[in-house]
Amino acid sequence: EDRIWWGKSNKPISPENFDFLQKEIESYLSGKEVYVRDGYVCAEPKYRMNVRTLTEYPWSNMFIYNMFLRPTDAELADFNEEWLVLCAPGYNCPDPENHGLRQGNFSILNFTKKVALVAGSAYTGEMKKGIFTALNFILPVEKNVLPMHCSANVSEEGETAIFFGLSGTGKTTLSTDPDRKLIGDDEHGWTAENTIFNFEGGCYAKVIDLTEEKEPDIYRAIRPGAILENVVFKDNGEVDYMDSSITQNTRVSYPIYHIDNIKTPSFASNPKNIFFLTADAFGVLPPISKLTPSQAAYHFISGYTAKVAGTEAGVVEPQPSFSACFGAPFMPLHPTKYADMLSKKMKEAGVNVWLVNTGWTGGPYGVGTRMKLKYTRAMITAALGGKLGDYTYEEYHIHSVFGVAQPRQCPGVPTEVLSPRATWNDDKAYYTMAFKLSNAFRENFKKFESYASEEIRRGGPQRYAF
Repeated sequence: EDRIWWGKSNKPISPENFDFLQKEIESYLSGKEVYVRDGYVCAEPKYRMNVRTLTEYPWSNMFIYNMFLRPTDAELADFNEEWLVLCAPGYNCPDPENHGLRQGNFSILNFTKKVALVAGSAYTGEMKKGIFTALNFILPVEKNVLPMHCSANVSEEGETAIFFGLSGTGKTTLSTDPDRKLIGDDEHGWTAENTIFNFEGGCYAKVIDLTEEKEPDIYRAIRPGAILENVVFKDNGEVDYMDSSITQNTRVSYPIYHIDNIKTPSFASNPKNIFFLTADAFGVLPPISKLTPSQAAYHFISGYTAKVAGTEAGVVEPQPSFSACFGAPFMPLHPTKYADMLSKKMKEAGVNVWLVNTGWTGGPYGVGTRMKLKYTRAMITAALGGKLGDYTYEEYHIHSVFGVAQPRQCPGVPTEVLSPRATWNDDKAYYTMAFKLSNAFRENFKKFESYASEEIRRGGPQRYAF
């Protein structure tokens, strides 16, 4: 209890209220046809955790088949659950305020009973994120494994890359690369034995604006067995991937074997390159920049991306959005615990760390344009291939506001695209927006300053008084 980072994402609930709600769900499901799925998480056998899931809806059960790892028939015959997930979308607590809740729907973890409750929501991601949250406590505290909200892939030569990023920044898209084997698209562990392993057995990709041309692997993975969620159909029965009238958060889940080029089993060695992905809607961060160890720790704790109009109610202009460790809602421990583990591992492994802006260029959202996917892919390919030059003044320019090193050249990318200032028509407007974002970084970091080392604090951007 005293180890949990209580706050906006992690809210306490009494054991008595948990027991009441579990009994309520069990009573609600009693007499209904329920769907049971036995699976496990953590591809590295040493860290495997068996999970039994009981769901009200059959497609929720299919989601678990897609997303968790699938035991063999022999393993199923001798299956012993370690965690239990109860999913009842049709149940809402009628008097939430009397049972420690804000509203009738809820997602709750009980580490003592090893039970996860999901009720009042049919969004299947709640189940996978519940178990991810459990692993984000168990693995670092009990196993000395760093859990990460990231995707990962590996080259034919065995060089691993991992991609951190919040929803919509391109984790799944950019790690799905025909020239590299996919390890996983969302949740991984970094072990003391210097391996990276996938927690899951499937992918959960956003499909808003999906086209076969832009994302062929994901598009082709949508075939029988895949589950589309929150999407709208055209009159002719085809999916309209451009329609966000329900939500921007349209999804598909599919087993990882729907992707042709995957790593089996899904673990590999220490990463050589780490990418922090951010969709900067202010249009001021470089499309790719190299980070020092202190900058890497600072940006990891910050977990920056931006909200834009249309993604959330009331958002009419870009708003900075910070989610510690690129996944604060799923992190039960204090962010500095994960940051300290990551810093130590990065130094030991000698990893290159890159900040990649998959967001806007030439101006903020509404003025500029979204960074072309082909340019982002070219920059990542160049970084992976060691084509971005040595860390020298001749090869890199230090950004005057954010202090990050932006390469002067990159194969396949116009030189002016590499400098965010050069893509704007108005220098003054650019720097005004850049300092607006840098101030937001520093304001957000205040809550971590008392926990962070001087080295990490030095990794942030400078302040500007308007």
